Amino acid sequence: MTTARYRPTWDLALDPLVSCKLCLGEYPAEQMTTIAQCQCVFCTLCLKQYVELLIKEGLETSISCPDAACPKQGHLQENEIECMVAAEIMQRYKKLQFEREVLFDPCRTWCPASTCQAVCQLQDIGIQTPQLVQCKACDMEFCSACKARWHPGQGCPDTMPITFLPGRPELSHRVSHSSAFKMEEGDAPIKRCPKCRVYIERDEGCAQMMCKNCKHAFCWYCLESLDDDFLLIHYDKGPCRNKLGHSRASVIWHRTQVVGIFAGFGLLLLVASPFLLLATPFVLCCKCKCSKGDDDPLPT
Repeated sequence: MTTARYRPTWDLALDPLVSCKLCLGEYPAEQMTTIAQCQCVFCTLCLKQYVELLIKEGLETSISCPDAACPKQGHLQENEIECMVAAEIMQRYKKLQFEREVLFDPCRTWCPASTCQAVCQLQDIGIQTPQLVQCKACDMEFCSACKARWHPGQGCPDTMPITFLPGRPELSHRVSHSSAFKMEEGDAPIKRCPKCRVYIERDEGCAQMMCKNCKHAFCWYCLESLDDDFLLIHYDKGPCRNKLGHSRASVIWHRTQVVGIFAGFGLLLLVASPFLLLATPFVLCCKCKCSKGDDDPLPT
């Protein structure tokens, strides 16, 4: 059986193989797909699996080029995605796009009723200004700021039950019927990202969380930012002390790896510095000769 990797030499000369940056395999041009926006080329199978994974996990609504070093930082267009995935996956992709649009639209919000999930329009009087919203689907009246029942003349409560999770009605129903659930409780299973305010569920594992929507890293218990805390010093003191969810040995090993990476880069720079200093005059000399040669008049 002849595969795309092993073909006769005369076949290779007529139809050269193209390398895929994802699987590092070489395939004929007809088995490759080029992203229109950045012209990066990948084998169709790898690109299809990459797109399907992001959609199924709900990680991205704007699917970027798989090449982390893509010079143009290209994105796949909707028609390219539609040609690549099945109809039910494409339907989920469009649903994720719509949910994200509603989430970041200051003039739209979700009805908090777990059995409704309709989109309600808001008046353009300020994003933070609480206003009465009446759902046209279920006639529920709620506050645009806290999503609780409309409370005229009263401020929004500091703590409140979550009554709606976009795309997760069964979880919303379970949470809304739990009287003990409060968003600010440290052991609450569901909280909002402190940066983009989307809902996040934590079943188990580490207390260092990263929001899939905005990539913000934070502590699950106190919601403090961990974006710059590479060594996880946050869990050495204060109310979150020893609450990371890992053994002390694993934390020390993690810190050793981080310090080792920075030390390695520093040592490499230190070792390479003398060679860079020695090479600088030769590089400048070559550039001067090249520029001088370009300025010389042509012989007549």
